Amino acid sequence: MIHTVRIDDTTQAGKKIPGELHRNRKGVEFDNPAISGILPEGYVPIDEFFDTIEQRITKHYEENDLLK
Repeated sequence: MIHTVRIDDTTQAGKKIPGELHRNRKGVEFDNPAISGILPEGYVPIDEFFDTIEQRITKHYEENDLLK
């Protein structure tokens, strides 16, 4: 059986779990979205992220008459 697990690595326990899993490599596989092409929910590609930021900054500048 394969289990999909989400680990919050901002918690104390969450910081330890990946290390423990790496030590027990037999039967443990880490997915890499860059290799598999399967993107996690909420993932935003870097190009899309920067395009959105640029649009938001431009909109802010236009609304506040900061563009010359």
